[in-house]
Amino acid sequence: MTTTEAGPVQEVGEIFDVTRFGGYTQFTVVAPGVARSFQPGQFVAVAVGGPHTSMLLRRSFALYGVKPGTEFAGTIQFVVAPHGRGTEWLIRQPVGTKLDLVGPLGVPFAIPRRPVPAVLVGGGYGSAPLLPLAERLIALGSDLRMILGAATADRLFGQLAAKRLVGAVTITTDDGSAGQRGRVTDPLPAAIEQLGAQVVYACGPMPMLRAVGAVAEAHGVRAQVAVEESMACGIGVCMTCVLPVRGEDGVSRFVRSCVEGPVFDAGRVRWADVGTLPPDLFGADGMGH
Repeated sequence: MTTTEAGPVQEVGEIFDVTRFGGYTQFTVVAPGVARSFQPGQFVAVAVGGPHTSMLLRRSFALYGVKPGTEFAGTIQFVVAPHGRGTEWLIRQPVGTKLDLVGPLGVPFAIPRRPVPAVLVGGGYGSAPLLPLAERLIALGSDLRMILGAATADRLFGQLAAKRLVGAVTITTDDGSAGQRGRVTDPLPAAIEQLGAQVVYACGPMPMLRAVGAVAEAHGVRAQVAVEESMACGIGVCMTCVLPVRGEDGVSRFVRSCVEGPVFDAGRVRWADVGTLPPDLFGADGMGH
């Protein structure tokens, strides 16, 4: 790549390393164009299936571990959990495989201009985009706490890296196989109160994000959440990742997670209406026909 402009690019990246972590596969890919303008919370869209595949839609993965400098010519990292044919194909690819990438895509987390105490909450491999966010916040001088959870121990991701970064990390699992038994929302109220947190950042499954948003709201704290909606195209064309979101003007609209997101203000997402067509949604009368 020769372009120096900020924003998404399409490039062919080469897999530099493949590492297994429990139920996940971590890829390190040489992709200097994608790495160059990355901001925490953004993602990459990866073509799957090889050059002769019938799988035309890309698969989207949150970025972390991005090194935009000269080390390894500029690398990105993302984590894959097998969910279907596309991801099953991807996790079988060895070092040296060339991948068609588009990124960085999406709206990143809003970074404060001054140190702000914050709690970061990750569910499963939703912890991945929180790691570069933590690095950025620590560089500002912010005091942080992290809560990482999953259904089982093998579905946790990034706990060692989080402890090296932040130190104060609470681990939860639904079955008690690692950390304390329970959900990430169980220790969240105490973490907000003890830290005097002014913001909560979260990434994970939709039910978790809804619950985190409710806890933050109850404590008078803003929550920024990176949603894990399926993003089939990654560029806002296919409309498969729309969510009902209340705008600053008070009007609710369908917005695209891949373009207007994946990061949203949790208080604006109409969680109870996700997957439905609310009758008061802007344009709903036309969509119903």
